[in-house]
Amino acid sequence: MTPSAIAKAFRRKWHIVDMKTWPAEFRDLIEPAHITFLGRGTGEMAFCALHGWLDTRYSNRDGLPYAEFSWEGDDDGDPVCGRGWAILEAPDRIIGAVFIHLGDESTFTARSG
Repeated sequence: MTPSAIAKAFRRKWHIVDMKTWPAEFRDLIEPAHITFLGRGTGEMAFCALHGWLDTRYSNRDGLPYAEFSWEGDDDGDPVCGRGWAILEAPDRIIGAVFIHLGDESTFTARSG
């Protein structure tokens, strides 16, 4: 797949249904946890008290569509930034990881629809 085809496959709001580091009641503290890829290299994510804006690049990794991103935003009003990645495992499921610079990290599973 080309990067533009991969971007199109990711383009939607994904509901984060599991995070290794944070249980559901904390993960969905402010709003339902999600990551959204807008397909133009931009997007957003929200979980716990964190809200971030993405700068995304698309490629293939081990034959699967892959998104790698840096992000910046705020966590309960404090500025934060970091990086992350996601792999499209199925048309309605991604797995990935998010890293907070000098802070926590977590794997996640997200579903669309």
